[in-house]
Amino acid sequence: MNRFVAAERALRSAAPHQLVDAVREVLCDEYAATTVQLFLADYGLATLQPVPAGHGTGSGRPGDPAAGPPEPVSAHGSPAGRAFGSQEPFVEKLTDGRVRLHLPVTVRGDRLGVLAVTMPSAERAEECLDELADVAQVLGHEVVVADRDTDLYLRARRTDRLTLAAEMQWQLLPGRSCSRAEYALGAQLEPAYAIFGDNFDWSANADRLMLYITNGMGEGIEASLLTNLGINALRNARRAGLSIADQAALADQAVHAHYRGDAHLSVLLLDLDLRTGRLQVVDAGSPQMLRLRGRTVTAFALDEQLPLGMFEETDYVAQELDLDLEPGDRLVFASDGVYAVAAPGGEQYGERALARALVSTSLLPAAEVPRAVLRELAGHRGTPVPDDDALVVCLDWFGPR
Repeated sequence: MNRFVAAERALRSAAPHQLVDAVREVLCDEYAATTVQLFLADYGLATLQPVPAGHGTGSGRPGDPAAGPPEPVSAHGSPAGRAFGSQEPFVEKLTDGRVRLHLPVTVRGDRLGVLAVTMPSAERAEECLDELADVAQVLGHEVVVADRDTDLYLRARRTDRLTLAAEMQWQLLPGRSCSRAEYALGAQLEPAYAIFGDNFDWSANADRLMLYITNGMGEGIEASLLTNLGINALRNARRAGLSIADQAALADQAVHAHYRGDAHLSVLLLDLDLRTGRLQVVDAGSPQMLRLRGRTVTAFALDEQLPLGMFEETDYVAQELDLDLEPGDRLVFASDGVYAVAAPGGEQYGERALARALVSTSLLPAAEVPRAVLRELAGHRGTPVPDDDALVVCLDWFGPR
């Protein structure tokens, strides 16, 4: 059995809470690593949080908690942050001649964190780099599966306690990024630890991508409950094979049946044909939608329809957009918590400032754009914590496969 197979088998057979123990032991045994540490991105995408060992092997190997607990590192300026942002291994040379490899831990484009592996020499590190990068990907898949059975990795991601509403919202999300040959998606919510009703969801099959951007009215737990009902109603209709217009109609009925018009859900539903790039939308009180092509930003006026749940048995119509999507186009969606934010002097962030932010972030991958836009928004707002939910979703179109 070769060493990569041994590493893969060790991870697949480890208990859910012992993945860090398992990867540390096999990399030390098979690859001569001296320390191994897993870092996961926090909810705000500001830091990479160390994951504690599962306390199940008693190996006492370097990198165990007995050697001193590792500290969180920046998700942007640190060596691990450089690997996380670029999604490429980053090689850090240490003063004692050893080399630390920072390896992205990513699952189908969803950036989970970084695996830091210290090797005894640069030669040894170069020899093992490709295999260790593959081990990091296997580890990512196992972390996603393990989240069903343990809270270890969810707890490790937190720099602060989540509100109950935020806990519900994060559990409802599909991830924060994904990618395949035709497209790449990235999204981020703020305030990450206290979000209310904003949400996003996506699902793809062989030839279609469906994307929802939602904003439930209200605050706190009430907004979260409303959004949960709406998203699950949309998923139920989608999984029955219905069009986005029919999905909106059935979700509208579900929300109205429960709230009787006292609460409603704003949502933008998109159906992208991955074979042609044709896009259909249902705008039921949606956020703004902009396209970046080259350095030109275009805002699209959509056919506004009623938010979900306002009236009984509302009919919805899908609008086919004449976008003429070209490979390299970028679509960005922003909630009112972005474009309606006021500076201390009262000036709204607005469409023009958002367009400037999109141009300035044009070289970033889709997964990095939402966080970059929200950082710029914080500068405009003048305070680090927003008063309202802020949501940015970025879709890069690469063209039909």
